[in-house]
Amino acid sequence: MVVRQATIADLDQLVPLFDAYRQFYNKSTDVNGAEIFLRERIVSGESVIFVAEDDGALTGFVQMYPLFSSTRMKRLWLFNDLFVHPVHRGKGTSVLLIEAAKDLCRTSGSCGMMLETAMDNSIANVLYMKTGWELDVEHNYYFWGV
Repeated sequence: MVVRQATIADLDQLVPLFDAYRQFYNKSTDVNGAEIFLRERIVSGESVIFVAEDDGALTGFVQMYPLFSSTRMKRLWLFNDLFVHPVHRGKGTSVLLIEAAKDLCRTSGSCGMMLETAMDNSIANVLYMKTGWELDVEHNYYFWGV
């Protein structure tokens, strides 16, 4: 298995994975919208997407967005999306994708990454603890939407 940064050439295989990821979070399927969204992120450089590839087939991805920490005066990454196709789970793909994200943090001179996942997403919560993430129990999380 190889983990590498996604390119426009990966869209045909990446879009169905991204659409499945969104459906996992109870969003309606929207393959066309997913293609437009991913194309814009890749072309504009607004996110970094790493894909896991096994024998020419994409099996999973992680998408990260750049932020900045004013207090640390460094880049901070939002580890926003992680998905592995159900057929390919349990093979270490998620760990490899997380390691690629960590490498990006190191090479970009950032201070780290942050993520959010549901409290009841037990598989994800175990994975993140296993791969060295620390649960922040000292801060409140707020959201304002339009």
